[in-house]
Amino acid sequence: MNAPSPAAPSAAPTGRIVLLTTSHRVAPGLLSWPAWQTLRAADTVLCADGTHPQLPYLREAGIPVEEASPAAEELVDACAGGRTVVVVATGEGEPALTDGLARLAGTGRVPMPELELLPASYDLPGARLLDLVQVMDRIRAECPWSSRQTHQGLAKYGIEEAYELVEAIEEGDRDELREELGDVLLQVVFHARIAEEHPEEPFSVDDVAGGIVTKLVHRHPHVFGDATATTPEEVKEHWLRTKAVEKRRTSVTEGVPLGQPGLALAAKLASRVRTAGLDVPLPRAEGIGYELLGLAARAEAEGVDPEAALRAAARAYRDAIRAAEGVGE
Repeated sequence: MNAPSPAAPSAAPTGRIVLLTTSHRVAPGLLSWPAWQTLRAADTVLCADGTHPQLPYLREAGIPVEEASPAAEELVDACAGGRTVVVVATGEGEPALTDGLARLAGTGRVPMPELELLPASYDLPGARLLDLVQVMDRIRAECPWSSRQTHQGLAKYGIEEAYELVEAIEEGDRDELREELGDVLLQVVFHARIAEEHPEEPFSVDDVAGGIVTKLVHRHPHVFGDATATTPEEVKEHWLRTKAVEKRRTSVTEGVPLGQPGLALAAKLASRVRTAGLDVPLPRAEGIGYELLGLAARAEAEGVDPEAALRAAARAYRDAIRAAEGVGE
């Protein structure tokens, strides 16, 4: 009787490499529970950046972290025997390491450990706004042009960017819309950054954001409170009523900027009169201005934006001019 053949030895476990990524926009130490579990169970935790913001918190939690940047082959060797190695990624990621592991796997001559990407913290919606604030801080401090700008000097750019935004909306260009929204947002952040330097009445972008949050919550009691509003008209009525109380206005004309384009100004005044239920006849006099005033009031009453309507007509006129010139043929 032949003796049974010995069983073939099982392959040695190849271990596991976990690339742990974190967001610099989230406070250090606020990691996901799976991330903390993986860190505590790891045999080795590595980080190439000795100033990484997570390191003090990891060490405070009793997790030893080695400040090292091993090559791909060394990292694979560290996983021998089924060990788990966690690499805390730097802000730039670990492209050299991941590329090296990919090349090593491509040779087919090395048993590769299990590779896992584990996001330890995620950006909340709006987190990129923090990047914008940081970039603006640096530009304000280091750029020869930006460091000398004032609210007054930037005012014209706010108007230009607002018009370009409106044009992108009317043209229906989504890419242009995204870009122009960014340009308008830049104006807000730029002015807020300048405002921080005021010697007597400084305020920051956080003050600006906090103010508008408070205003929105207060003016939407049907969302954040016990009030009810089932139609857009009811929402607008409450908004205007609340706004009048906030501003302590004695006239419906208060708060209407006289520097806006004429048609928009006329329509806004007509809207305030209609919403307030006032009976104020239009002034009757000779001249194109009074005729335009009447047209703007009529447009507003019919729910038409006279500025937008005139721009649409002007674009049609522009196209007719170009056609007459043979442009684009």
